[in-house]
Amino acid sequence: MNWDQVEGKWKQAGGKVREKWGRLTDDDLQVIAGKRDQLIGKIQERYGIAKEDAARQVDEFSRTYRTDQTTTREKTHTAGGH
Repeated sequence: MNWDQVEGKWKQAGGKVREKWGRLTDDDLQVIAGKRDQLIGKIQERYGIAKEDAARQVDEFSRTYRTDQTTTREKTHTAGGH
């Protein structure tokens, strides 16, 4: 999933972001507002890691988030009998 799709679904993605990076606050999530660079910066700040490491984590999250969304959608279709 490209980041534009995560940004477009930020309200749903925000919960997953909090699960992965528990040190981020609700205020952080509002400031980030789906912006990849803002998320990377906040992860750097809260976890004291290098920008490259934070970027790698965010990229991995976006790949995992896409997989989670696809799996959820498939389960919904299967459960509905379609």
